[in-house]
Amino acid sequence: MAPALSTIASDLNMNKTEAVMALSVYLLATAFGPLLIAPLSEIYGRRPVLHTTNIWFLVWNLVCGFANNKGVLIASRLLAGLGASAIYVLANGVLGDVWRPEQRGISLGIYSLVPLLGAAVGPIVGGFITEYTSWRWMFWSTSALQAVMIVVSLFIFDETYAPVRQRKRQRKLDKQSQSSNDEGHPEPATTLSAPSEAQLSLLHNLTRPLRTLLSEPIIQIQACLSASNYGILYLVLSTFSDLYTSQYHERISISGLHYLAMTAGEIAGAQIAGRAMDILYRRRKARDQTPSPEQRILVMIPGAILGPIGMFTYGWAAESHTHWAVVDVGAMILNVGMTISGVAITAYMIDAYPLHVGSASAASQFLKSLTAFGFPLFAPSMYSDGALGYGWGNTLLGVLMVCVSGPAAVLIWRFGRGMRERSGWSA
Repeated sequence: MAPALSTIASDLNMNKTEAVMALSVYLLATAFGPLLIAPLSEIYGRRPVLHTTNIWFLVWNLVCGFANNKGVLIASRLLAGLGASAIYVLANGVLGDVWRPEQRGISLGIYSLVPLLGAAVGPIVGGFITEYTSWRWMFWSTSALQAVMIVVSLFIFDETYAPVRQRKRQRKLDKQSQSSNDEGHPEPATTLSAPSEAQLSLLHNLTRPLRTLLSEPIIQIQACLSASNYGILYLVLSTFSDLYTSQYHERISISGLHYLAMTAGEIAGAQIAGRAMDILYRRRKARDQTPSPEQRILVMIPGAILGPIGMFTYGWAAESHTHWAVVDVGAMILNVGMTISGVAITAYMIDAYPLHVGSASAASQFLKSLTAFGFPLFAPSMYSDGALGYGWGNTLLGVLMVCVSGPAAVLIWRFGRGMRERSGWSA
């Protein structure tokens, strides 16, 4: 949507801040949606929650394409974001449900590409759609793809959350036992067939994400790191195309192609992090040592170094109007570093909270989405002439990355085990 913001603003009579709001309000919804969606998935299962939210997103994304004023567009983007927010927390839960720890790195690396590639490749496609058809087709085409995926998932996606699967199996056994009883007296119900704690205390479970965020130091550290990286990522995504149209005087469709540099960085970072974590895990296990979740943090170190380097390179190359290839290289290095850090810290969270991955992810997603919503709003003022510009603006963001990622890695490596042992949520 980013390359089409100026066109949308012109069609719907929006100023620059309102146009950025239409882009970012979607992310605001992904902050609050998971707080409800994650605990519901731990009560009723991943499958029904995922299908319901997918259909919800499809409806409101279609409405975005028919919006005839800025109010309808912003409201529809907000409601669509609520449905789309499910995947941010349910995917981590499914990965933790299905894959063993020694396999989880590469699977998490592959999954992590999906939302990142969507954010990076989307502007490329959106730029061509806007230039050659209408910005409305961005929403209609994604809705058509979503409809196909919903139909496919209805047939191939099964329930993965172990407690829900156990309850379903037990209910089936109880029914079979009752039907086979000649006198019609049911056998005594087992603990699994009795109403679960989640069903008896819905409010208790619905508040779990916020309680973990407020009480769990590990979640707080992970959320701060993810929020910093996510906010910076979306600030770059929202301004990257504008850099090339305003300073390098490129067409909208061509400016979108520069997102390929970010895509390359994300692919490289996800594969490096995923493979490195699995190799380290298997080697430690081969030495008859039980790998601790904290081993994942070793992979964060190169990410914490590469991210700021890429940010500084991108910023000062853009500030000095260096050849666009240098700017792209800086953006690529930035995304390699942020993706490595993100995959590693997410894998650590899945290992540390295996039964409450959804709630832990929702707590982290809350802060991530708030920064992803907020950071792009001050980007135009920060990068404008007379302000910090790309050079000092990106230097400030790079220093922020250093100040957050370094202490986060040290704290988890040094104190992570103790924090897990004192936790009431961790395994």
